[in-house]
Amino acid sequence: MRIHHFALEVKNLEAAKAFYEELLGFKEYLRTSFQDEEIIFLNLNGFLIELIANNLNSQINENIHLCFEVDDIEEQIRKLAESSLLPSEGPYSLENGWKTVFYQGTDNEIIEFIQT
Repeated sequence: MRIHHFALEVKNLEAAKAFYEELLGFKEYLRTSFQDEEIIFLNLNGFLIELIANNLNSQINENIHLCFEVDDIEEQIRKLAESSLLPSEGPYSLENGWKTVFYQGTDNEIIEFIQT
């Protein structure tokens, strides 16, 4: 068994798609619909994110947390700063030598980058 994808409900499908493509390097893999929901799958090196249009006014992604491992966390922070995206928390250096930093996505999801 292996993980196929991670799903996020988003208020604005195109804005979320642009965020993940422009800032993180994802590419559109598939656009479809299922049970009257618009869906876009994005791919980054085999990792799939499913963006699902949430047309309700409910709170979404309050506790969602995605983590991407990077080789150089300072370089990742610089890259995102060039696009005017600043950390919501950190960066932090952990006792085990890892470094981590957190950002907020377009729909309140937390995006963590970690250097191990």
